[in-house]
Amino acid sequence: MLEVKHPFIVKMHYVYQKNYRIYFVMDYIGGGELFHHIQLKTRFTENVVRFLAIQLILALGYLHKELNVIYRDLKPENIILDEHGYLKLCDFGLSKQAEESNTFCGTPEYVSPEMLAGSGHDKNVDWWALGIIIYELLSGIPPFYDKDHSVMFENI
Repeated sequence: MLEVKHPFIVKMHYVYQKNYRIYFVMDYIGGGELFHHIQLKTRFTENVVRFLAIQLILALGYLHKELNVIYRDLKPENIILDEHGYLKLCDFGLSKQAEESNTFCGTPEYVSPEMLAGSGHDKNVDWWALGIIIYELLSGIPPFYDKDHSVMFENI
């Protein structure tokens, strides 16, 4: 994250360790998680969704092309908004600098078919999750959602 220099990705300024804790000094973004805004508003207009999607496309494109990073956990909880409505991608805990991976990870509602199949995945998992988020912003619920994860995985 120290290498990241993009307007739609949270900037990390410093990282240090003290005793058994690691501290990250990052930008303060006060608008809250996109997840919170979805709960408040449920659905967004096409113009707002287009505005947010373009920012996510630019952020993912940068990660993929410039840093060779698969994000792997794109979801509304990992997208924060500033006071002007611009977004910042955060939480790189499941990200991997690689062309492809075989690790199953992510949040059930946003997991791609190739990750479920266990056949390996690449940066396309991020584009899948972006499509899920766009659908959710427009409709209020992820497209394959079910309370039962096994049913949801089958739907995916």
